[in-house]
Amino acid sequence: MAMLREAGLFDVPGMYSVCLRTGADGQDATLRYTNPDLLGHTYVGPYPAADPDLTLVIADQEGVGGYVLATAETVAFERWRERTWLPPLREQYPLGSGSPGDASLIASLHTPPVSPPEVAADYPAHLHIDLLPRLQGRGWGRRLIEELEVRLRRRPVTGVHLGVGRDNPGAQEFYRRLGFAELQRHHTVIYLGKRLTG
Repeated sequence: MAMLREAGLFDVPGMYSVCLRTGADGQDATLRYTNPDLLGHTYVGPYPAADPDLTLVIADQEGVGGYVLATAETVAFERWRERTWLPPLREQYPLGSGSPGDASLIASLHTPPVSPPEVAADYPAHLHIDLLPRLQGRGWGRRLIEELEVRLRRRPVTGVHLGVGRDNPGAQEFYRRLGFAELQRHHTVIYLGKRLTG
């Protein structure tokens, strides 16, 4: 039986696994990378370290099957990540190291993705969500985001945004059904946002 709960440190390996197994626009990216941790170092690890109250998981007898990760203040989070999270990883993974398949992820540790400033100004929180196929289509994604929104409103946070791949129309439609609207369109990413007050 699956349950939604706040993540603990013991969930981090499972969250890294989910990130890798959904890392190709929702499909399994395991065969793309030699080092299975790099995707998680970029898109998972800093969130429970920076703000564990906004890291929620869906877990069942098979382990972690999904999560939502967030920060209430994107700009502050990006500064913290630059100061605290990334320096030891950059030392461990210098530019030019690793396999050819891992090069882009190592580069992202040195030049991490950041939210457009104008998006972060109006929608200061941001989130990432991933679910394995065994939990998809059962309402868990909606429940994760609804619980996250409750926690963000308590802060209070005025809005939340996310980036979704332009080649992932299913995810785009999922977010639109939850009240997210398109904010910006970039080469590979569409930014969507939702007001949480007013």
